[in-house]
Amino acid sequence: MFNIFETGSKFVEAKELVKEVYQADARPWVVGFSGGKDSTAVVQLVFQALSELDPSALKKKVYVISSDTQVETPLIIDKITRTLGRIQDQALATGLPIETHKVRPKVEQTFWASIIGKGYPTPRQKFRWCTDRLKIEPANRFILDKVDQFGEVVMLLGVRDSESSTRAGVMQSHTIEGTNLMRHSTLRNAFVFAPIRSFNLDDVWEFLLQYESPWGDDNNELLKLYQDSSSECPLVVDKEVKESAGSCGNSRFGCWTCTVVNEDKALSGFINNGVDWLRPLYDFRNFLVQIREDRTKRQKHRMNGEVYLTTNLGGIDPNDLSHPRIYKSEIKDYIEQNRIDLASVEELDVLIFDDEDSDAAPKRFGVGPFTMKAREEILRKLLQTQEEIRRMHDPNVELITVEELKAIRKYWHDDLQWEDRLPLIVEEETGIVYDWHQNDRPVFKEDQVTDLESLCKEEGVNLNLLKELISVEKEYSGVKVRRGLFQAFDKTLRQDFLHL
Repeated sequence: MFNIFETGSKFVEAKELVKEVYQADARPWVVGFSGGKDSTAVVQLVFQALSELDPSALKKKVYVISSDTQVETPLIIDKITRTLGRIQDQALATGLPIETHKVRPKVEQTFWASIIGKGYPTPRQKFRWCTDRLKIEPANRFILDKVDQFGEVVMLLGVRDSESSTRAGVMQSHTIEGTNLMRHSTLRNAFVFAPIRSFNLDDVWEFLLQYESPWGDDNNELLKLYQDSSSECPLVVDKEVKESAGSCGNSRFGCWTCTVVNEDKALSGFINNGVDWLRPLYDFRNFLVQIREDRTKRQKHRMNGEVYLTTNLGGIDPNDLSHPRIYKSEIKDYIEQNRIDLASVEELDVLIFDDEDSDAAPKRFGVGPFTMKAREEILRKLLQTQEEIRRMHDPNVELITVEELKAIRKYWHDDLQWEDRLPLIVEEETGIVYDWHQNDRPVFKEDQVTDLESLCKEEGVNLNLLKELISVEKEYSGVKVRRGLFQAFDKTLRQDFLHL
């Protein structure tokens, strides 16, 4: 077989650099793996380098972590899950100190818990709350856990100087003089190593297409994935370094719910290449954009309860006397006298003038979180989309988890939604009746969930059914007389678990 390490000096240098940095100290490595071309190249390079070291030199762990935002395009997250399993299996078979993990946002901070539960408006370029909550914070929790355990860690990222002049400048400014490491932009005792920093795009693909994957993946399939979807969005573990080349842009694969871009060209690319079952996701994503722009679906105050004013009149003619006209100092009295509920009022076309500057342009009430009515609408449409995907493609697809539904229900309770409508909505849209009052403490830690998921895929076991069985066992734990346990197991096994 043709070996690029015998002919490509850049690849030889990168491999030797990985060996050098690995052996330089006892700090464990955390490798960010998004499943894209750059991070795949980094993990392959690390695998190759460590395989050539004497076993006595393999004294520190290498953690390969992937971010599961829980709203990843199903095609992508399935590929990442399978790849992580193969990497782990091959590492064990060859005696390499490599562990794979998926990091996830806390259940109360997921995309759906934030939007449907708390009413967050869907992300846009100027309010990209999703990156921190879904990617950076879960990765940072993992990194900080290793910092607590080992004192310091080194992050390996698939970033390249050639991606943009801005990124090259940021990377240079973070580089520690006399070393191959950069300072992490926010985490103390965490450092960054970019082993393919000198690669250009052609180098990355040459490496991937000419050098066989150590864990048996076909990198030609990765290339086809890029051709079908147009692009990627990386795992973000250092916001300043990763985002220095700009956002994911108008062409990416990653979160299928992304409303930051003007058009999701990745999903449309997959659909145009014959993956028809992704169309409901594409339509739902467009619905999320539309409902965000609908003022009638938004509360007329911020999440902290503050009212704010905007000069964006939304097409209202300031000379149209049919709209109420008040001064800024009269806002509180106007709201009280007209018994206006800013959390539910559909429209509030009131022109507000400055008390002190009569020449200033009028303003109107700004908008904040989604109203409770809008949140119910989003949940219903999401569950309908989930049911449609299950009919078209896979009866086990889960767009929103039971744990998220429980978190949303609590947020709705906190927002004084006393009717407790969530269980009814779920039953009406899916036909499923859950035990909403059971103990909701987590059964497993995050890394255990990753292992359980991998085992289910490996053994062909339905993960959702297994979760339900564990939930039943949890409900009966601590009970002296558990004669109802096996009947509950039998009921669970007999029901139509494909929609759990």
